[in-house]
Amino acid sequence: MQTNKTINETIKIFHGPQHPGITGNMSVELDLAGETIQRAKTHVGYLHRGFEKLVERRTVIQAFTIVCRICVPEPDINEQNFAAAVEDLAGIEISERAAAIRTMVLEMARIGALMLWMGGQASSVGLDIVPQWCIADRDLILDLFEELTGGRVYHMYIFPGGVRRELPEGFLEKLSNLCDHLEKRMERYDKIFFENATFQKRAIGVGIVDKNEVIPNGYSGQVLRGCGFKHDVRKDTPYLLYDRLDFEIPVRNEGDVYARALVRREEIRQSIGLLRQLVLIIPDTTGEIMQKIPKHRKFKLPKKETWVKLESGRGEMGYYMAGDGSEKIRRMQVRGPSLIHAYALLERLLVGSELADVAMIMNSLGICPPEIER
Repeated sequence: MQTNKTINETIKIFHGPQHPGITGNMSVELDLAGETIQRAKTHVGYLHRGFEKLVERRTVIQAFTIVCRICVPEPDINEQNFAAAVEDLAGIEISERAAAIRTMVLEMARIGALMLWMGGQASSVGLDIVPQWCIADRDLILDLFEELTGGRVYHMYIFPGGVRRELPEGFLEKLSNLCDHLEKRMERYDKIFFENATFQKRAIGVGIVDKNEVIPNGYSGQVLRGCGFKHDVRKDTPYLLYDRLDFEIPVRNEGDVYARALVRREEIRQSIGLLRQLVLIIPDTTGEIMQKIPKHRKFKLPKKETWVKLESGRGEMGYYMAGDGSEKIRRMQVRGPSLIHAYALLERLLVGSELADVAMIMNSLGICPPEIER
């Protein structure tokens, strides 16, 4: 005999890790009453990479090749944090030219990461033409990375002491042309995505972050700026050449998915503007692109500790590093925005939301699972 189930009964489903709406190898356990989420629990542990311990069991030079894999869409931020931490411990000061080139690389990587976000966010609401455009435009950035570093995804270019090679002939001109192209494309992205009625109806008023929770819980990046907080490490604690660049921090006050999307839209334009400034600055910079550093087995870090941070395309990213006088790093710890965003924030935002909005809310938070299970 069949019985009618009431809406008060719940079913359990797992959103990921195989689901295309998941931002990487993670899973969200959902308890549903009809289409409404009653409980959400984030699970990581599908990667088993152990980046921090891999680094601690290798020499400084060997460890350099590992950190870029901590977040695949934006590997260069990890290279910069690792190099900056090693340089601080070893007392190495890079040249003005190396700092300028690093700044350029980070802004190129930032646009590439935001293009991936835009494609994923659009796909989460069924606008499947947008990710195809985004991947095509991101490939143009990867073309330049390949010319500069020899690699498209993992570049291993920002090295303790500077950068691995000089800019190829004509590189800055190609970068300037790419900026022209991306500026024109942003007008189309506005019409097909940001101003799209479907996306606006799905995103406005959904996934609202309480402004009073932002600072106590340590939210960062677009989550922070989407709630009206004007904070960006590049501006508040400048590193490399950011203190010489002119830019404003975009903010919104609504705190919802759409607000975070609009902040990212302006950040793409902002990065294009920063690259245009660097194209003019870099030719006048001076110094060797790579400082002399000890050889592989003689590169020893003193018994000191340091903390360095930067602004990634998803929020504040920090590295703790300690040396013990040997050629190996005694302790390294990575602290990015994904840990708090994927657990405390995502689990809270999903309760009361609809099943169809899970991927959209998740994408809006900028979660990169390898950064958690590191």
